[in-house]
Amino acid sequence: MKDASNGSGQPVPLMAAWNTESQIHLIVGASPLAAARCTKSLEAGATPIIITPETVDMHFTLSEHISKGSAQWVKREFQDGDLTSLGREEVDHVVDMVFVTLGGNHPLSPHISKICRRLRIPVNVSDSPELCSFSLLSTYSDGPLHIGITTSGRGCKLASRLRREIGSFLPANLGSAIDRLGAVRRRLWEEDNAAGLSETALEVDDDDTSGQSHHFNALVTEGDVAAAKTRRMRWLSQICEYWPLRKLVSITDADIDAILKAYNSGRDTSSDTNCVNGISGVSEKGRIVLAGSGPGHPDLLTRATYNAIQNADIILADKLVPAPVLDLIPRRTEVHIARKFPGNADQAQEEFLQMGLTSLRKGQKVLRLKQGDPYLYGRGAEEFDFFRNEGYTPVVLPGITSAMSASLFADIPATHRGVSDQVLVCTGTGRKGAAPNPPTYVPTQTVVFLMALHRLSALIESLTAFPTEDTERARTLWPKDTPCAIVERASCPDQRVIRSTLENICLAFEEAGSRPPGLLVVGASCHVLHSPNDGQKWVIEEGFHGLEELDSDLEAALEK
Repeated sequence: MKDASNGSGQPVPLMAAWNTESQIHLIVGASPLAAARCTKSLEAGATPIIITPETVDMHFTLSEHISKGSAQWVKREFQDGDLTSLGREEVDHVVDMVFVTLGGNHPLSPHISKICRRLRIPVNVSDSPELCSFSLLSTYSDGPLHIGITTSGRGCKLASRLRREIGSFLPANLGSAIDRLGAVRRRLWEEDNAAGLSETALEVDDDDTSGQSHHFNALVTEGDVAAAKTRRMRWLSQICEYWPLRKLVSITDADIDAILKAYNSGRDTSSDTNCVNGISGVSEKGRIVLAGSGPGHPDLLTRATYNAIQNADIILADKLVPAPVLDLIPRRTEVHIARKFPGNADQAQEEFLQMGLTSLRKGQKVLRLKQGDPYLYGRGAEEFDFFRNEGYTPVVLPGITSAMSASLFADIPATHRGVSDQVLVCTGTGRKGAAPNPPTYVPTQTVVFLMALHRLSALIESLTAFPTEDTERARTLWPKDTPCAIVERASCPDQRVIRSTLENICLAFEEAGSRPPGLLVVGASCHVLHSPNDGQKWVIEEGFHGLEELDSDLEAALEK
């Protein structure tokens, strides 16, 4: 008998996609987590009902849903009868799902869980996996495609990262391709059925758990009448199974017709390309390169930096150098990631300097790989001076700095005629973590704040209000309706842009959560090309695939 456990002795969770349209979801609590659960329920087509007393501070997102009428509010403590009285009439008023966001230590949490289990109502209790009959997955969505990740309550943040990592490897427009292939599959079924083929003869998928049958790749002979009748459907299945995803997402209906017509001839025009990295030896005298890795996407590396990555004997990389850039490093190369954390930056920097010096004295080629540009808030000049004093003058390679490129990838022109005629780059965190003096308001200026999101609220406060102890008040305050934007993981597939104003950006960032590295852009230029519609306090935009599309165009040109 096949073991159904996951190797740890625990049973494997039954993962399913539920259709919750028109369901009633009970949400107990008014915390930020309750707001997130409410948003999820609304996205799934359900009607959330929030139960919390009027005396409890209501999260602003919940308040907005309630004011819009998309969620209901029961203004009191939870009562046992709520589970069997607030639901839909067609299910005898039993609620369909319950989210308890009070935490496992609250006395109501185990109480509600116990009643729900007795009534067979799915229940989720925050921070208490043992009280849950189900858990929500960290989900990547693209049209009809939904990929869910769970760590069984052992690493929610890691699940979120895994979701982003998986999503970043998938090509853009995969959801549209699934829709297109599904429509083609339906068309083939209708045509074959009209031709007299019964439905039972077709290889119909029961659901997404269905694997390929044992005869998926079986030889089809001329005498096999049933297989011959289903050849087009079988061929479409072969395409879905074996074609590269990048090729599948670009497929058109005309391509499908051509493929099906070519089936009998057995032609296949697909081709693969391979690239081989060279290996170079160690130099007689050590050499060091200080290089910037750019904003994130590996295509934005300079060719010189790419060559340095390929030829280095040891690479000392900042912790924020993105994974796709690190993936370019050959397996033979020794790699160290900086252990820079709050309170440990100076020690980690000294450790890297000594590690680089030791390698140089061995005659090795050292690459100090830094995020963005090595000289823009990157301590590059300090490192240059250290190694030069030791007799090893570094070669410095520039990197595309996010201070300029992040706004570009977010469709924000740093300068724009009649709107912004100057750009100011600031740090949001000074030496030893001190808060730097905020810049004065200049209507025609675009200001980019690096290393600022961890203290966003304090930064916005300093821009828009004077501290009580400030008696001189020599600078001009920034109006609270000044456009601004947060750009995170610029140029990466999981890039996120939050467009708002100084008045609302903190609330928007609180709801969206952090996705470092990121920066803040402030100024009228933020709303030149994109701006929230009337009534919208902020807009959140996910993803960036522009460079992948250029890569696809290049590959297509090479194939021709």
